[in-house]
Amino acid sequence: MEELATMTSRAIPCVLMRGGTSRGPYLLASDLPSDPVMRDEVLIRIMGSGHELQVDGIGGGHPLTSKVAIVSRSAVPSADVDYLFAQVNVRERMVDTSPNCGNMLAGVGPFALDAGLVKPSGDLSTVRIHNVNTRKLIEARIETPGGQVRYDGDAAIDGVPGTAAPIHLAFLDAAGAKTGKLLPTGNPVDIIAGIATSLIDAAMPIMAVMAADLGVSGYLRPADYAANREFRDHLESLRLEAGCRMGLGDVRGLVIPKPVLLAPARSGGHLAARYFMPHDCHNAFAATGAVAVGTGAFTPGTLVAEIAGPQHLPMDFLIEHPSGKMPIHIERRPGTDGPVVYIIRTARRLFEGHVFIEE
Repeated sequence: MEELATMTSRAIPCVLMRGGTSRGPYLLASDLPSDPVMRDEVLIRIMGSGHELQVDGIGGGHPLTSKVAIVSRSAVPSADVDYLFAQVNVRERMVDTSPNCGNMLAGVGPFALDAGLVKPSGDLSTVRIHNVNTRKLIEARIETPGGQVRYDGDAAIDGVPGTAAPIHLAFLDAAGAKTGKLLPTGNPVDIIAGIATSLIDAAMPIMAVMAADLGVSGYLRPADYAANREFRDHLESLRLEAGCRMGLGDVRGLVIPKPVLLAPARSGGHLAARYFMPHDCHNAFAATGAVAVGTGAFTPGTLVAEIAGPQHLPMDFLIEHPSGKMPIHIERRPGTDGPVVYIIRTARRLFEGHVFIEE
């Protein structure tokens, strides 16, 4: 393939994968510059950012398809691999490595096994993943019959057509992923500009707010929220203040905290929620966001606990979202302080080869 490139192009080994409800390139850290500024510039060129269609790169013109997973063997004794997540802005030439992404995380274990970074162990392999963004550990269980990653199967997740092999993700010690505290302000509810919010940090920092308090329905489609400029401006003003109160500073250039609109369940779940990334509503629901919501449901006094109602562990918890429902399993686990949230995701290897960038 390299002979097709010009003398001024660089060929970077690349595997494009769907992870959960997201999609993006999976890259080895050793194939990228070690300097973060140079690395981010390479990612921008790979994805074609700075154009709403990302027409000059392999991005999909949407936040869910403009994500990158960077993987390497881990220097952390308790982990097998390091996973650095990068959210590459579509319209602007910007890269944010402050959050984790649980959907792209679903592809990290299979990618590491296929790349030889981890050896399979029988028909079911466990890969312990150190998320560099949050310095937290995630345990991924992947089907590997005959020592090969199995991608086909019967597991279905809303937001993705068809079925695939299940990937079980356990978020270990998720509380305080970015701020060091489950409740960064120490309060289950904070009033921001007259609006009640719950600021929760578990796998992903979120700002939970009742949709009705913002004068909108909690059951709309993503495009309906996008068309409401007044609502979006209001939500962003709350998010900026929430970021300051959570100790994240000026978050105008960051994708955290993520706003989550809450509403009573109406389709058999425990609650309805809309997850923002942070300005566009997710077509389904983020895996890390689900960890934060699930943990919040068992944190007394939060808006999430209030709307979900009394619950008892262990339990299966359902979050209603625009594409259906997201099931999570929540239980106590020896050696952990808070509840452990398990998520079932799927992944698919789409293609492998080289992506070319102009030097």
